[in-house]
Amino acid sequence: MFGQGTYAAINEPLNSAFARGGPLVAVHRGTGLGSIAENTGPAVAAALAQGADMVEIDVVESTDGDFFLFHDGYEAMHFGIAENIRTLSTAQILELAYKWCSHPGEPLRVAGVEEVLRAHPRTLFNVDRSWGSWPRLLPFLDRLPEPGRLLFKSPVEAELLDTLAAHPVKYPYAPIVRSHSEVLQVLATEGINTVGMELIAPDPDHEFAEPGYIHWLHGRGLFALLNAINLSNRVPLFAGFDDETSVLGAPDEGWGRLMSLGADVIQTDWPSLLVPYRDRRREQSARNAGGMAVG
Repeated sequence: MFGQGTYAAINEPLNSAFARGGPLVAVHRGTGLGSIAENTGPAVAAALAQGADMVEIDVVESTDGDFFLFHDGYEAMHFGIAENIRTLSTAQILELAYKWCSHPGEPLRVAGVEEVLRAHPRTLFNVDRSWGSWPRLLPFLDRLPEPGRLLFKSPVEAELLDTLAAHPVKYPYAPIVRSHSEVLQVLATEGINTVGMELIAPDPDHEFAEPGYIHWLHGRGLFALLNAINLSNRVPLFAGFDDETSVLGAPDEGWGRLMSLGADVIQTDWPSLLVPYRDRRREQSARNAGGMAVG
């Protein structure tokens, strides 16, 4: 079980997923391929159709205080506008349409957070880029059922930790950490339902990539979320054991390395390839264990 016993009830959806076997596959922004745009309802459905255990979403807030799925900075690509979506009113956001995947007479609009969460009431979501809106977003989400299926992340900042500690609903939290000292800072903060850590390791010599580090986390009731995604800035998120290595080279050198280190959650843009690879490794591990038992 991950997380503190105090929060076992709210963490039940997450721990039930882990009990079914790991590592869990978290899909980055849903699956935006073909005519499907990332961070939309169809992207969530497409990720789940490919076997996702969890879907990562980005959240923005309108100037009116309404919440939508979108990763700001991509407005020009998706909508052909120069403005940052966070500077727009709700009415302006609702007028936007994805220019490259809209269908005649049926434009694809920006999805509301509540709309997507209610459409997928059993899905685990990893909520990213929302921390600037937590004082308003968290109370908004308190109205929805099963708060334990929403896993929040943020950089390690004292103000953000204090916001989580003060909020009455103890949402599962897995901060984005870049050093062991940040891990210790989070663990020293009381009143937070810390269930895991999203470990960032720029190279294989980083302390997080050392054999045994994830075992240390497990001993404290924490899971490890490792990133296989490749971002446009080309900065490695976990030692270069990533999607491109796995898809264009050999999955054993990418996803396999993450699994060997003990990853509990792997975030990817390629669930249709990672899920069957993970399942084959599970089956091989079970066969090996069976052979040893017979021997």
